[in-house]
Amino acid sequence: MVAIRKSNEEGHRRKFLVVVDATPECDRAIVYAAKRAARTGGTVLLLSIIAPDDFQHWLGVEDIMRAEATEAAQATLAKAAERVRSVARTEPETVIREGQSSDAILELIDADADIAILVLAAGMGSDGPGPLVSSVAGKSAGSFPIPVTIVPGNLDDDSIAALA
Repeated sequence: MVAIRKSNEEGHRRKFLVVVDATPECDRAIVYAAKRAARTGGTVLLLSIIAPDDFQHWLGVEDIMRAEATEAAQATLAKAAERVRSVARTEPETVIREGQSSDAILELIDADADIAILVLAAGMGSDGPGPLVSSVAGKSAGSFPIPVTIVPGNLDDDSIAALA
């Protein structure tokens, strides 16, 4: 059963969820979400996901690797948050989750009833739109709990502003 979204209820704000990673097209999703949030009175929720397989090493080293991955995720989120602020003068929320991407996204959506839209950006390379877009827009699209907006990776800021 899909949880009821609360983003339109009093005391709640619609959240645009963006998965932040190192891909060049990620900035396109950040800009689109920031513009939409600013225009609709919503907010942006930036998510960084740490893959659990990064820590499947020697005992003792795992804690150090997890701390380093968390520090890197915090730095990436800080940069993305600054981008949101500069594009739309709105304060984003940030969260770090550990796990497989699709599981972490679904768990966060389930935990936060204000998340109303997942914003992803499609890669422009010959490899296709990217694994996350393929996963969400592919076989699970019909059962995904919220709408998904896929921003073409080739749009510039002005084009995104006109669409958002």
